[in-house]
Amino acid sequence: MGYVEFCLMWEQLLKLVTTGDVKALSRCISLIESESEGYENILRSLPVSNKALIIGITGAPGTGKSTLTDALIGELIADDKKLGVLCVDPSSPFNLGALLGDRIRMSDWYNHSNVFIRSLATRGSLGGLHPKTIEITELMKAAGFDIIIIETVGVGQSEIEIAGLADVTVVVLTPGAGDDIQTMKSGLMEIADIFVVNKSDHPGADILVKNLRSILNPGHPTTETLPVLKTIASQKQGIAELKEEILQHTMSVNKEKKYWLLTEKVFQLIQKDRMKDIDKNLLKERIMRNGLTDFNLYQFVNSFKEPI
Repeated sequence: MGYVEFCLMWEQLLKLVTTGDVKALSRCISLIESESEGYENILRSLPVSNKALIIGITGAPGTGKSTLTDALIGELIADDKKLGVLCVDPSSPFNLGALLGDRIRMSDWYNHSNVFIRSLATRGSLGGLHPKTIEITELMKAAGFDIIIIETVGVGQSEIEIAGLADVTVVVLTPGAGDDIQTMKSGLMEIADIFVVNKSDHPGADILVKNLRSILNPGHPTTETLPVLKTIASQKQGIAELKEEILQHTMSVNKEKKYWLLTEKVFQLIQKDRMKDIDKNLLKERIMRNGLTDFNLYQFVNSFKEPI
């Protein structure tokens, strides 16, 4: 394919994406995932769109995030909203692809004209997101979605990257999942805009809610009381209240947070760009050549002024 044909392909794809063409959107996401030649051109050409509300849903494995997301989709499309859903699944150890567990739980929405669901793999990322989540989200914003839901993989305390991407972050907890105090110490507790105690029909739910409410005011960097909601996602209970709380929160988001969100996105993109030439296999070979004897970590890192 010549350069002119190549540029025309991207231009045509982008035009189709902005008109809501699902096949073009899926293809563009795949090209971005694989870092296909020229994918950055389409990103630079994206029209500015700040209309979409980005909802992050995160929490430890087994809290019912996928079931909660499924129920929330039903509430949101009742308002005639166009939804994009990114489900970040664990990576296959063999091909690094998504294991697709989330999409199985959301099978009711496959053919719905207002819902687009895409599974992404973490590909080894420790923050609970796909390495190209920011880029894919910007593409979906250009596709005209009213709301974009990002469900993270559920890796536990390190899963805090979503806070730098979502307009509102929902942290899902469940009773009986372990030491409540240890849960409250985790990084997840510091990024929430809304807390959801799912499976609230299980023993210990009321105690968990009480403990959350007692610790939030002194422990959170705001003076406001953060909402703590009880849901039973499998029975659609509490989902309407969650939707209203999410929409209410987005009306009160101040400019300071929006500037912080943009700063975090820019920082992550710059960081990835600066690191793109670092190959872990070559790094390991260089460490092996250096040997373990008298290995000085800081001297080794400083040697990166030299090419690997």
